[in-house]
Amino acid sequence: MNAAQSLAGRRKLSQAELDMIVTAHEKFVTGKQGGKRASLRFMNLSGLDLSFRNLTDADLSASILDGCRMVRSKLDRASLFGCDLRKADLRQASLQRADLRGACLRGANLSQADLTQADFREGQIAIPHPRKGLDTVKHETRNGEVDEVNFSGATLDGSQFTGVSAFKADFSDCSLRGAKLSGANLKEANLVGAILDNADVKGANLEGANLQGAVMSGVDTSTARVHGAHMTGALTTSTPEAVNKARELYARCLANQQWCQTGGKEGAAARLDGEDLRPIGDRLKGLRLTAMSAKGACFVGMDLSGAQLQGANLQNADLRAANLRGADLRGAKLTGANLTKADLRQAFLSPLPLGPERKTVGNLAAARLRYAMLQTADLSEAVLDGADLRGADFTGARIAKASFRDCDVGQAQGLEFGA
Repeated sequence: MNAAQSLAGRRKLSQAELDMIVTAHEKFVTGKQGGKRASLRFMNLSGLDLSFRNLTDADLSASILDGCRMVRSKLDRASLFGCDLRKADLRQASLQRADLRGACLRGANLSQADLTQADFREGQIAIPHPRKGLDTVKHETRNGEVDEVNFSGATLDGSQFTGVSAFKADFSDCSLRGAKLSGANLKEANLVGAILDNADVKGANLEGANLQGAVMSGVDTSTARVHGAHMTGALTTSTPEAVNKARELYARCLANQQWCQTGGKEGAAARLDGEDLRPIGDRLKGLRLTAMSAKGACFVGMDLSGAQLQGANLQNADLRAANLRGADLRGAKLTGANLTKADLRQAFLSPLPLGPERKTVGNLAAARLRYAMLQTADLSEAVLDGADLRGADFTGARIAKASFRDCDVGQAQGLEFGA
């Protein structure tokens, strides 16, 4: 047996060797000279650092990566088939369409990672012979294992968890839209505030799971085991009444636009307080909804990109995962609103001028902005006192004269005071 072959035939790489292979791979990915695709199959990489590196399309099948630092690493479409990723640090890593079949991620940290369409199902694992190494391989079917994994704030839309064990895993504030969770063991999992729209939970074990405030539109739990599951405040499919009312509510929004266009001569400012607006779909995109009132209304997952919402009253509104990209929210009232995982990139939340010497500032006091995207948004003079900013990304945002009293700014990203 080769002395370097430890851990059942797996070669142990040094950090320097790994860095060389990854640098060549990065050149390969970006089409530069001297590039070579990384083949890191059956390696022992435990405890090494791959943070911020680009391993798109790399092959790491059946390697040992336990305790690896992989913060913000790019692993899109990478093969992590049968890997041991126990206690790996994959915070904010990008693993879109990664192959994680048969991988063991027990105790790993994937907080805020992008795992869109990642595959966690069972896989056939090749086990090298302890003495003969890779010459004699036996195959063993292994279920994907994500017990006690921290997925908080991660994006898992369309991911494959069929038959996976996710006992006590933390999926709080995750997006699991259209995820396949049939037959998965989610016993005692934390799914508080998770967005599970149209997820498949057929035959899943949700016993003792916490689904408080989860978004469960289009989720059929009739064949799932839900004994002892907490579902207080879970948001289900819109009621038939809300669906029937959608046309009337949309007409009110169009009247608001007419009111804006005619300088108040025709139409009227919309009153939508407490309404479920989800059945309207994406028809509010780019609409002129200046000064509308939608206190406590439900906009979960809706497309409001480019909408004109100057001076709108959105107090305590539910805007989780809403697309507000480029929306004009100058002078809007968003106190107590839930903007968890909302897209506010390039949005305007600066003051709204009301005439000479008069203006109204954007108010986000006590708003929930967990994992919200606020890159390059204009938050000049905005009030964010007491807002929950955990995991929010303010990279490139304008925050001159904004107020952050009683906020834990240490848990947000990209906040540069005095910049």
